[in-house]
Amino acid sequence: MFQTLVSFFTTKEVRNKIFFTLAMLVIFKIGTYIPAPGVNPAAFDSQQGSQGVTDLLNTFGGGALQNFSIFAMGIMPYITASIVMQLLQMDIVPKFSEWAKQGDAGRKKLNNVTRYFAIVLAFIQSIGMAFQFNNYLQGQLIMDQSVISYLTIAVVLTAGTAFLIWIGEQITQFGVGNGISIIIFGGILSSLPSSLIQFYQQSFVGQDDTTLAWLKVIGLIVGMILLTVGAIFVLQAIRKIPIQYAKKQSAQRLGSQATYLPLKVNSAGVIPVIFAMAFFLLPRTLTLFFPDASWAQKVSDVANPSNNIGMIVYVILIIAFAYFYAFVQVNPEKMSDNLKKQGSYVPGIRPGEQTKKYITKVLYRLTFVGSIFLAVVAILPIIATKVMDLPQSIQVGGTSLLIVIGVAIETMKSLEAQVSQKDYRGFGGR
Repeated sequence: MFQTLVSFFTTKEVRNKIFFTLAMLVIFKIGTYIPAPGVNPAAFDSQQGSQGVTDLLNTFGGGALQNFSIFAMGIMPYITASIVMQLLQMDIVPKFSEWAKQGDAGRKKLNNVTRYFAIVLAFIQSIGMAFQFNNYLQGQLIMDQSVISYLTIAVVLTAGTAFLIWIGEQITQFGVGNGISIIIFGGILSSLPSSLIQFYQQSFVGQDDTTLAWLKVIGLIVGMILLTVGAIFVLQAIRKIPIQYAKKQSAQRLGSQATYLPLKVNSAGVIPVIFAMAFFLLPRTLTLFFPDASWAQKVSDVANPSNNIGMIVYVILIIAFAYFYAFVQVNPEKMSDNLKKQGSYVPGIRPGEQTKKYITKVLYRLTFVGSIFLAVVAILPIIATKVMDLPQSIQVGGTSLLIVIGVAIETMKSLEAQVSQKDYRGFGGR
């Protein structure tokens, strides 16, 4: 492990990418302290923000929401836009489906549409957020409550989201790993100290008997260790489907490592959890424009994982997104065609259609296990928060930890691949 970390910094290209990523994260963190114009961040000092989904937004944004900074919206509008665009590509919008099949050229067009859609969503959500928090803080947040003031704040917050999207793309191109995931990763880690301080103040400060508090601490530590071990195990677990080659010489040339097809137990990674939470934000934001309407309250309850109905919807969304993204990441039809072209086959299974059906069946079973694990990990902190009367930050802590572990694993794999590429460049190594 230590040797691997050393190799990251001894390889010049990889080292430069790591430093570039860290520089982008520093810029992101600095932006979380710059308040939007016409806003009084001190209003949050009297009351502890908002509950439920907005807590997650604050966590993902590295505390940007608590300061109502230029990055208060975070990257969530882009994630929501990505969800919608992925769904629209499923033969709902023929043009998008056509672009999806065009390779890199089509992907660029889809990315551009996703960006524009994210900007529109960010503008709508920013106005909703301004109304929500100003009402919650009894009109103390926005000093000049005029239409111009609200529009100015909305434009600045939207520009902040657009800048974060740009930073994410720069990290993807010139840095390490997936830029959007890295921004979420950095936001979660930077908000961790404040969550721990909040827990300490609630459990220990002013308490005569701290026995129960210490039991909570031990329980949380044990829970985090079990969650970490379980997450690493499930996220890295694979099912090896045996592969045989029609030509004997091909098998000899390729070696023993190429005799199986690896399928991840959780092909979608932590994306379903991120998307499920992002999916809640849009309807919740839209209902903020109708604070007194009874239907808006019902929608808000359903879009809150803290409520019983919201928790059920949350679990269903995680499982649905897990299946959806599993088949996006692993295309059984394309995989069976590639095996057929390579002259390889699964023992006992006919090449072509039968192989496709077999891979699909295996993928369904694997995704079921992976999605149930993600759902359990996501709702356990919510249940623990209710039962043990823990701070609201703990509720999103389990989800956050799962995302951190998932992003860390993927980033490590990306770095290892880049180091290996450098080592094997040309004849004679470096």
